[in-house]
Amino acid sequence: MKTVSVTAEQADRRWYVVDMEGQTLGRAASRIAKILRGKHKATFTPHEDTGDFVIIINAEKFVLTGRKMEQKRYYKHTGTIGNMKETTVPRLLASKPNEVVRKAVAGMMPKNRLGRRMLKKLKVYAGPEHPHTAQQPQPLDLSAI
Repeated sequence: MKTVSVTAEQADRRWYVVDMEGQTLGRAASRIAKILRGKHKATFTPHEDTGDFVIIINAEKFVLTGRKMEQKRYYKHTGTIGNMKETTVPRLLASKPNEVVRKAVAGMMPKNRLGRRMLKKLKVYAGPEHPHTAQQPQPLDLSAI
């Protein structure tokens, strides 16, 4: 048999809508990362971007299990000595509700140029509306993946 390697131009890209209302954050993020990478397709090629586009709506309505809502911390460094900044999930939800979901999915993507390019296909919106109706996205049930 011959191994077929699909390029990014040959990839059949689809658009999916995921409603995060009532979804567990980590489980949903790992399944969304699988869709973005294209691992759900038979034509998956690890060194090419063959994944699909994912639109996440109701991003602030996810569920965290256990005491993660109080205990989980996000860190960033400003670049100057001693400036490690820390924030919690409720504080981040108050200012940027879509950033929590984006960070969870980004943590499950490859940490290289290809992973950053795949992450650009993720569109996250805090409310139920999105501006991508022209792409005719299909609803995606994450429990079936």
